[in-house]
Amino acid sequence: MTTTTPGATGAETGEEPSAEGLLPTLPGSSYTDPEYFLRERREIFESVWNCAVRCADLDRPGAFRTVPIGGESVLLVRGRDRRLRAFLNVCRHRGARLCVEESGEVRRGLRCPYHAWTYALDGQLTTAPNLGAMPGFDRSRYGLRPVALREWLGYAWVCLADEPPSFEETVEAEVAERLGGREVIERYAVDGLALGRRISYDVAANWKLIVENFMECYHCATIHPELTEVLPEFADGYAAQWYVGHGPGFAPDAEGFTVDKSAGFARLPGVGETHDRRYYAITVRPQVFVNLVPDHVILHRMFPLAADRTLVECDWLYAPEVVDSGADLSRSVELFHRVNAQDFDACERTQPGMASRGYRDGGLLVPSEHHIAEFHAWVTGLLGTG
Repeated sequence: MTTTTPGATGAETGEEPSAEGLLPTLPGSSYTDPEYFLRERREIFESVWNCAVRCADLDRPGAFRTVPIGGESVLLVRGRDRRLRAFLNVCRHRGARLCVEESGEVRRGLRCPYHAWTYALDGQLTTAPNLGAMPGFDRSRYGLRPVALREWLGYAWVCLADEPPSFEETVEAEVAERLGGREVIERYAVDGLALGRRISYDVAANWKLIVENFMECYHCATIHPELTEVLPEFADGYAAQWYVGHGPGFAPDAEGFTVDKSAGFARLPGVGETHDRRYYAITVRPQVFVNLVPDHVILHRMFPLAADRTLVECDWLYAPEVVDSGADLSRSVELFHRVNAQDFDACERTQPGMASRGYRDGGLLVPSEHHIAEFHAWVTGLLGTG
């Protein structure tokens, strides 16, 4: 194996499953309890880096988007200086939601629809009715509250913590650990790809069920016939994330990563022979999945809204010339769209069981799922319950 992690389980290092048998899961209440979910929003989503928007979606000064991060609405806006900034979407006057639309574009500034306090695109308060005659009022003290922002892989990542954790030691390190090196993701040049398709899913399931589903492939032979036709290794029940640096190979008769195994598009320029005809899956906790194949990249962002509801936004990214040419992307998109639909249906069928007395103490992880236990430890560790 290319790398190992100190203290890692067999699942993380690529060793064969041990004879330790079955491991316990989290209790069912952790997927249904509203109070538990509120703690997760505060202690997890409001303390770590979250992938918020695709930078190219906000390509003009004044373009904005609002996203739910934890219990907050975060406003991202492109400034006159072309910089992308993030703020809490709250007017400093009386706390009204500043931008009520999910996305849009403003010409001059961000104007609160309640009392017309107006902010420049850099967050500074510029005008407030009837305050011009007030001596001593210092507008510079009442700008929008900024949110930490980093741009990586062509996306804006935000963190609500007063002292954000190191981006390099968390987000980038998690990707590097899965792929066996920091340089691997760079070969796909994700930040230079173009958006080919975006599909949003409103999933009636807890966010952790979606993460756990993505991390394992014990279910693949059961519910993913199209995927296992392209990636036959998945029919054996071991997920791509079981082995550090490993990417399952395409079936001999699969010409590309498409729903009918037909040819896709030319290999991305930076992808070499080592990674050709292979699929790599990465989980970036708590809410991002990255899928790498030779000719495109699929990136999921999750936004938990309630204990039993999660919005998932999925982007299919291709070389700019492929998108600009008007090429038919349908067979390429359809494969993972079916995978998404199959996975989310499974999660929605699992959610009611989390409230059953039969799942009060949780369930079991079989050996090929043991790496999910590390995710559970991460969750409970941040909540202080581990």
